[in-house]
Amino acid sequence: MNAAPATDELLFTTDEAGIARIVLNRPQARNAMTFAMYQGLITCCEAITGNPAVKALIITGAGDKAFAAGTDIGQFRSFNTAEDALGYERFMDRVLGSLERLRVPTIAAIAGACTGGGAAIAAACDLRVATRDARFGFPIARTLGNCLSQGNLKRLSGLIGPARVKDIIFTARLVGAEEALAIGLVGEVVEDRAALTERVDNLAHLLAGHAPLTMQATKEGLRRLAEEDAPPEGEAHPGDDLILMCYMSGDFREGMEAFLGKRPPNWSGR
Repeated sequence: MNAAPATDELLFTTDEAGIARIVLNRPQARNAMTFAMYQGLITCCEAITGNPAVKALIITGAGDKAFAAGTDIGQFRSFNTAEDALGYERFMDRVLGSLERLRVPTIAAIAGACTGGGAAIAAACDLRVATRDARFGFPIARTLGNCLSQGNLKRLSGLIGPARVKDIIFTARLVGAEEALAIGLVGEVVEDRAALTERVDNLAHLLAGHAPLTMQATKEGLRRLAEEDAPPEGEAHPGDDLILMCYMSGDFREGMEAFLGKRPPNWSGR
């Protein structure tokens, strides 16, 4: 098995069959994503792009408790300016865009919690397979008081529709695996982690044997349809005002400190 760009917290390998694997490897923190891990995803995608032998990618989280439990919240303490907030969302757009632009099919193998940034990564993959104990959601209305970018809202709405996006975000509830299957958030549910590993490996090998240009053209065509109204590079994005309204608010600071202090937030609406 050949190793490629990796760190202790983000493992990346490829095998002789052309299957690449990324493991989000912070099980002690439920695989909460650091900014370095997000950057590592971009680097891994670049490595795949430069390696014509790679035919499919599997992304999973270490351990049984989580695929990824969002962004490591402690990193938000350094956010003080509009540039911090907009820069973070632009960075996340690059991370998720790197996954969506990959020429090879991507599979999210999901066990346990798949929330916040983790759910965004899974949604950016082409196929999603989950264990029966998997849980999905964006509980930001209960925790941080921030918001999703227009790109993330559009991606989720394309999967499950705007009414369900509102339901999940407004209630801050986590969607169980069976409901996720019923609404189209995942394509398949298996019993446990062992069954998940076997299923996604078989699926990746199946895809590796199919016509790569057919899959590449399908991915890219759908991506272009979804981004027809995207602004040119360097211009303001629709929804920037909404990002700033949330990230620059006292509520965001209160939500972050309450989460880290393990206490309920006291929302003010300001």
